[in-house]
Amino acid sequence: MELDERKKKILKVIIQNYMETGEPVGSRTISKDPDLKLSSATIRNEMSDLEEMGYIIQPHTSAGRIPSDKGYRLYVDYLMQEKDREVTELQELMVQRTDRLESVLKQVVKILANDTNYATMVSTPQYHQNKLKFIQLSRVDANQILAVIVAEGNVIRNKLLPVCEELSDESILKLNILLNTMLNGKTIQEINLQMISSMKEQAGIHSNIVSDVVDAVAEAIHSDEGMEIYTGGATNIFRYPELSENGKASELIQTLEEKQNLVDLVTDTLNKDEKGIQVYIGNETPVKSMKDCSVVTATYELGEGLQGTIGIIGPKRMDYENVMGKLKAMMDQLDDVFHK
Repeated sequence: MELDERKKKILKVIIQNYMETGEPVGSRTISKDPDLKLSSATIRNEMSDLEEMGYIIQPHTSAGRIPSDKGYRLYVDYLMQEKDREVTELQELMVQRTDRLESVLKQVVKILANDTNYATMVSTPQYHQNKLKFIQLSRVDANQILAVIVAEGNVIRNKLLPVCEELSDESILKLNILLNTMLNGKTIQEINLQMISSMKEQAGIHSNIVSDVVDAVAEAIHSDEGMEIYTGGATNIFRYPELSENGKASELIQTLEEKQNLVDLVTDTLNKDEKGIQVYIGNETPVKSMKDCSVVTATYELGEGLQGTIGIIGPKRMDYENVMGKLKAMMDQLDDVFHK
């Protein structure tokens, strides 16, 4: 007997209902599922076939059905294939977007450096206050499970988590359902202690895994891993004597080349309550090597909380009006490019 799509859908509904309630599932419950639109009689016939094929069992007379080990195995394999396919598609999409974004941002720093005669920088956009899309747990071996965490903006993080003993397919399935039911669509700020306590209580002996996953979610959402900063016009610094004397230029150029200190500037800009153009003069900048400079930054947005920073670095006597005008124009151009 063939397991067609209709039988697969009914099996999925039985498993999901049983996982949520712990009670045998009857045809009447299944008939209420909006995606099936089948009569109770048709559902009973299909359930009879599923039972004959060994995917569901009837725990006692006049009761509904519950999944068998064979049913769980089919569901877990299907679920994992579905999530693997979704993750692969997201990764391919992000590669395409990243290639295009890198090209555009490198052009941005080049144009601004030529137009202003100052040094320039731009960070790749990062998501702020972004939400969790889904979590997928899968077994690696007896001592490890893999948590694949996908956040808004298709940010994907993989995290290996240690386990004290090998988890069964049913345990992993229950944890997947619990974590996704409770956490999907939440920002890290919305995941509170009460929610975590509730999940740990429901997870029982696997409560430590809940803690590890929540930590991994926080790390995935807050991490600046993957942030790139492109710079241009570093040699323009030598145009200004006050920046080129006493080794100041070398220190400043080193900062622009190494870029790690620029992350502090990007983070400071993005954390400002007021978005748009910011002006740092001298010691106001969080970058020590720029204390003799003025830095003008702008926050650009690509929608849904995706934000990056454009910056222009020059002497304190820079042409602020011109710089602000150039930054505003560039922000508008980026908006046009990525919203076409």
